[in-house]
Amino acid sequence: MDLKKILEDVKNNNLDIDDALKKLKDLPYEDLGYAHIDHHRNLRNGFPEVIYCKGKSDEHILGIIERMNKKSTNILGTRCRKETFDKISKIYPNAEYEEVSQILKIKNEEIKEQGKGKILIITGGTSDIPVADEAYYTAKFFGNEVERLYDVGVAGIHRLLSHRNIIEEARVIVAVAGMEGALASVVGGLVDVPVIAVPTSVGYGANFDGLAPLLAMLNSCASGISVVNIDNGFGAGYLASTINKLK
Repeated sequence: MDLKKILEDVKNNNLDIDDALKKLKDLPYEDLGYAHIDHHRNLRNGFPEVIYCKGKSDEHILGIIERMNKKSTNILGTRCRKETFDKISKIYPNAEYEEVSQILKIKNEEIKEQGKGKILIITGGTSDIPVADEAYYTAKFFGNEVERLYDVGVAGIHRLLSHRNIIEEARVIVAVAGMEGALASVVGGLVDVPVIAVPTSVGYGANFDGLAPLLAMLNSCASGISVVNIDNGFGAGYLASTINKLK
């Protein structure tokens, strides 16, 4: 909801006060019984509320989308099942789906570029791509220029070093890796910009479903690295977007 536009329309007599009150009645949130939709979040944080679809019934997801759609806001959903998207797309033809990352997008207004530079998403291997793509599409949805550099892990470090020009152009870097998670430390030692490390649950037994790379990234000797939770591509993309908006 564009509160500034509502106020300007009232000021210019393009919207009467009663109609303006109807538009504002659900601020700061709307109670659906099973969910409290935070319509006010975009005003506070600069980004609208995001729907975490996993664990929600299709009926609840559709109910939340219906109410958000009435506010003409852009809608982002994470961990959305393909079967759920198929139901959504029948009602909202403008819905888009990224199958690898399970990202759902409904664009009701043009996404304005807000980032001050480029966000680069790097992965150690191709098995990390679902998490990396979650970060990629999240950052793009929030108005950033985003580039991908995949399968350049430390097992063949020459692959990473051959792309130094791309790495050095980035304003924020998201390093996504499983196994032992060494990628984040290597990248952090090459650049003078923030590096967001994302441990993934990719790896053999002693990887402990991502715990090994999580601890390795938290204990990195490279400075300037922040770490998000295991497989949390959305959180990394969101944080990268927040940093990239800063002047």
